[in-house]
Amino acid sequence: DIHGWCLMGNHYHLLLSEVADVGITRFLMKLNVGYAKYFNKRHERVGTLFQGRTKKILVDSDAHFLHILHYIHLNPLDFLKGAESWRGLELKNRAAAVKHLDAYKWSSFRDYCGKRNLPHIVNTDLFGDVFGDYRKTIKKYLADMDIEPIGDFLLE
Repeated sequence: DIHGWCLMGNHYHLLLSEVADVGITRFLMKLNVGYAKYFNKRHERVGTLFQGRTKKILVDSDAHFLHILHYIHLNPLDFLKGAESWRGLELKNRAAAVKHLDAYKWSSFRDYCGKRNLPHIVNTDLFGDVFGDYRKTIKKYLADMDIEPIGDFLLE
């Protein structure tokens, strides 16, 4: 199942749960190879598109899951002028940040906010009803954000 995702300029983030043995490994291989073939054909090029192995971590608690989900959804703040240092907790305008996240269609943030977003591929059943108003949840998370608990798990 896909619980969260975000497409960035040169990478992507996925929050997945495995429903079949080696399912995530197979899914990522098909995703990466399939996209590379599409991209290469569209841009008339050959060769690999992605370098190195896929980085993955085990999420072993509900709290860790929620931190990672929010972190994935906050990644597009890298593109918002004045919010690039959000990881360093230097975000001054949370309302503008949430507005930016709401407008960024290459993320599952909108799915959690109840908006139709691209083809709906996200399974929000696990925690979707916990948030109520996800915009308010993310605004509060930005106010109280503490990267330290998940710092060791961030792949940057």
